[in-house]
Amino acid sequence: MVTSNKTAREIFEETRSNPARARFGFGSKLAIVNVDPQKSYTRPDLYPKTAYITDPNQMTYINDISKAARNKGLPVIWTHVAYMENAADAGVWGTRTDTPDSLQNIKYGSERHSFDDRVEIDEKVDAVYTKRMPSAFFETPLQSFLTWHKVDTVVITGGSTSGCIRATAVDALSHGYRTIVPIETTADKHESFHFANLTDLLIKYADVVNVSEVFDAIEGYKG
Repeated sequence: MVTSNKTAREIFEETRSNPARARFGFGSKLAIVNVDPQKSYTRPDLYPKTAYITDPNQMTYINDISKAARNKGLPVIWTHVAYMENAADAGVWGTRTDTPDSLQNIKYGSERHSFDDRVEIDEKVDAVYTKRMPSAFFETPLQSFLTWHKVDTVVITGGSTSGCIRATAVDALSHGYRTIVPIETTADKHESFHFANLTDLLIKYADVVNVSEVFDAIEGYKG
């Protein structure tokens, strides 16, 4: 194992500037998958133990690429996490802790389950799913939705980078999708988690790019 005195951010920037592998690139049709931009994770003023902010403009970027995709007729998907009142559907994941701010205490219809007030969802055309596990693919209709829309590229936003973003990206790649993670649209509780996982995604599972590249790909889509 290689050791280093560099920070996770420094290692990410170094890896990004000297890519060891070719990019997957954008394919013929993309979808935006916005993973869990809900108050439990985006409002540290309300939920300081569970929420996180990396880029203060994260929600703006998510809204803007979602709107751009929507205007081109490209699919936009939103997920958020919640569980039954007794957390009977939280599985083994719900057994590690049991405090008011624990994961399994995000109840259906609660404020913590609600999307951040800043996100702009078009309920007439956007798909919205509640999930229970890290990946947006696990036990949701996401895979069949993307198949129906002939999507070959998945752009993943939201949080956390080390949890649900990573899990969704690994599943996306495993399902055969070109996987894109825009840096400014993801967040985690600590920069070490954030940048370490962006590095690993970049090396193995996804193209980790600036959000401007996503805008360019959407603008170039001809339908």
